[in-house]
Amino acid sequence: MSTDTDAKSLPAFSITQAAADALIAAVHSAAAQIGFAAAVAVTDPGGHLKAFVRADGVPFLAAEVAVDKAWTAASFRTPTHTWNDHLTNPRVAPLAGHPRLMAVGGGYPITDKGQCIGGLGISGGTYDQDQQAAEQALSLAGFEPPTG
Repeated sequence: MSTDTDAKSLPAFSITQAAADALIAAVHSAAAQIGFAAAVAVTDPGGHLKAFVRADGVPFLAAEVAVDKAWTAASFRTPTHTWNDHLTNPRVAPLAGHPRLMAVGGGYPITDKGQCIGGLGISGGTYDQDQQAAEQALSLAGFEPPTG
């Protein structure tokens, strides 16, 4: 007789390469409409890089920031801009010292059918521009609207 407590594994959902590529294209379209060029990273739900593109002229530091935003968003399944409020709590503040934690707008978990399937990170504009491009691209690519 089997029960849920006997399970030794869980199904793992992950963004497909085609969906990651489409999301990157949607980000570049949104960023162009907003008026900036971007570095865009998409990770799987474990924070491992799935796809990445840095537009011409985008500073190389933006590449690392985009990857870390995607990693942060996938890690806790929460948008990166919400970390500023979290880090004001003295019990959480030590996480600010983690080298990959990126508490800047522009990172969102990617969800499909209620499951986190990856992380999206955008860098190259202001934090507001990065955040706006992420929200527009997720919607354009058919992913669930971001919360937070």
